[in-house]
Amino acid sequence: MNKWTRRGLLTTGLVVGGGLVVGIAVRPGNRLGALSAHVAGDEETLLNTWVKLGADNSITVIVPHSEMGQGVGTALSQMLADELDADWNLVSFEEALAIEDFANHSMGRGILLAGVDLPDMIVPTVTGVMIMTAQALDLQITGGSLSIRTTGEYGMRVAGAAVKDMLKQAAAAAWQVPAGEIEARKSHLYHKNSGQSAPYADFAQAASEIAPAASPILKTPEQYTIMGTHVERHDIPAKVDGTAQFAMDVILPDMLYATVQRAPTFDGGVDTLNEGPARAVIGVQDVIRLPAADGGGIVGAFTVPETVAVVANSYWSAKRGLDAVEVSWSQTGQESRSSDDIFAQFARDIAAGTDRAADKAQGDVAAAMANAAQTIEADYSVPYLAHSCMEPLNATATVKNGKCEIWVGCQNPLGFRGSVANALGIEVENVTLHNCYMGGGFGRKSVPDYAIQAALLSDKTGKPVQLIWSREEDIRQDRYRPAIASSFRAALDKAGHLTAWENTYVDKHEPAEAPLIPYNVAAQDIGHVASPTHIPFGAWRSVDHSQHGFFTESFIDEVAHAAGEDPYQFRAARLQDQPRHLAVLKKAAAAAGWDKPLGQGRGRGIALQESFGSLVAQVVEVTIADGETKVDRVVAAVDPGFAISPDGLSAQIESGIIYGLTAALYGEITIENGAVKQSNYHDYKALRMPEAPVIETHIINSLATVGGAGEPGTPAIAPALANAVYDATGVRVRKLPLNRPEVKLQIEDSSSQKTSA
Repeated sequence: MNKWTRRGLLTTGLVVGGGLVVGIAVRPGNRLGALSAHVAGDEETLLNTWVKLGADNSITVIVPHSEMGQGVGTALSQMLADELDADWNLVSFEEALAIEDFANHSMGRGILLAGVDLPDMIVPTVTGVMIMTAQALDLQITGGSLSIRTTGEYGMRVAGAAVKDMLKQAAAAAWQVPAGEIEARKSHLYHKNSGQSAPYADFAQAASEIAPAASPILKTPEQYTIMGTHVERHDIPAKVDGTAQFAMDVILPDMLYATVQRAPTFDGGVDTLNEGPARAVIGVQDVIRLPAADGGGIVGAFTVPETVAVVANSYWSAKRGLDAVEVSWSQTGQESRSSDDIFAQFARDIAAGTDRAADKAQGDVAAAMANAAQTIEADYSVPYLAHSCMEPLNATATVKNGKCEIWVGCQNPLGFRGSVANALGIEVENVTLHNCYMGGGFGRKSVPDYAIQAALLSDKTGKPVQLIWSREEDIRQDRYRPAIASSFRAALDKAGHLTAWENTYVDKHEPAEAPLIPYNVAAQDIGHVASPTHIPFGAWRSVDHSQHGFFTESFIDEVAHAAGEDPYQFRAARLQDQPRHLAVLKKAAAAAGWDKPLGQGRGRGIALQESFGSLVAQVVEVTIADGETKVDRVVAAVDPGFAISPDGLSAQIESGIIYGLTAALYGEITIENGAVKQSNYHDYKALRMPEAPVIETHIINSLATVGGAGEPGTPAIAPALANAVYDATGVRVRKLPLNRPEVKLQIEDSSSQKTSA
């Protein structure tokens, strides 16, 4: 599909209400036959887009989501296999190819039409529109904790149930019995009355010629045999024995290595360049200036600034060559900017309230404030944060004869493929992208700047090139979680009731509901003002929930203490009309032993946040000694609706907690002279294993709509930690991270005073 067709499709209304309409299903007349040639071997039969059946009765689930350690392949396979009544021991998965047939067809159904029962007669039409739109937008993205709750619910389950019905119909025709009398169990079909039975594989070819039902009957939770159970993850052995392929594992004949450097300020370019010292380094093959380029797609517009690259016969030689390059960078007008300047700007814009836009407005906040017995005010802020994935950005590409083959770990394979094609000026069909395992993504690997660079370098050198960003470049040229400032006011009446909640913050991002609170407050005024900066930003684990969770759950704690109430009880009293929220809050508090006193220098804090369809409450226990904060224990309660893969869910909650703790304790990108100051883990610290707390995860299956897993563990940890520090020391942390010198000094002073008292 060429660019003109894509643009024409978008402007004719396949994007509805600012969102996407997408779906799943393979039906007669589509490219199933052609697709089979791409993905099915000689002994395999493709039954629909997402599943193929081997002659040995093996089942391969084709997963259109990237594997970056979150176990998405296992969970999605569980959903399909359960509806198919498959033998789990015969099930494996592979990642879908980066071709339009494997676009995330189900996302729109899950986002736009969640909970909507579509009449069977319109399902094919809706599905067709979904497929066309997903393909037009190169929609093959992994993010937003959408995999299970969209592709899983509306794709994998439907595909599994449809294939089972197709196999039954094929067996019924062969056995000449009614299809309704055939039972499916553990990848076999049985007809009790005639005594006939056979493995699924016997009917694979015949089933592939049967049109699937548009809306097959799905199981109810009490019928699940694989979903909700503890199963073996089939991707683990390869990750343990080293056979799992990451993009840096690729080795091609005559391959060169490259690394890159961009201007310290984000919109700068090359002013002067002396290549001589670099070319004198043994092993260096070339020094290349890559011009600035603009890109875009489903993740939004982006710019790849002008870049200096050094290409060599080894990465070490390329790195030494780049260190030797003599380059000066153009002035941009941002060289005087600092983090202090940015936060001062935020404060001015909040105070001015110019063009303030409302997120929620109910009741009379002004009247409640005027009649309040007590008002509480507080200003909060969080800094920019880098993604700091374990695996730095890298890609391996070879460009030859107008075609490109590229190996990369990314969250957006189709988008990357299209961006690479545009950068090279070739048709997208001439780009073959192999998506590899990722050592973390967290949103950063949805932007294709590094893949574009690898392809351009291969094109310019005429040889395969493996591009590896240094850790320094990875941290200094990130797309950062935004710095945000947020101001609050609350009103308490004479009885200590919370009567009003007012909040103004800078810069609205996604998800839209992130700043909202679940608590019953009659008067609320929540809104935002624009305060743009020159710092590039992008999706970061849990997106805006990570900032607003810290703000709102810290401030509600302040209000509870101002009212003279226990923070847990204060929250619970205002969640009586939110039973799921109340249940996770109660579970976390009970499991943590909320009412049990802690010793001297210790504190306990609680927080609650709904995000990505899941509810998470966390209790943190800390020990404060000599101004240092040690996190001893974290108890998490999570209601994901239903935990498809309990082990995977628990692992993701724990992962989100560690990721959030790293940010809360240490995470801070600071701006000096318009550029990022930090460069590596010595000054952008990560939580180390000896510092990790004991984590307990408790799952509540409320049977509500299935929610996400990868992101919901992060938002509640920072406020629960800050609230625990307050409990231990009386110091209210309103600005992260905790290791900032002024915060540590406050904590140390308070601890000393408590000890002497």
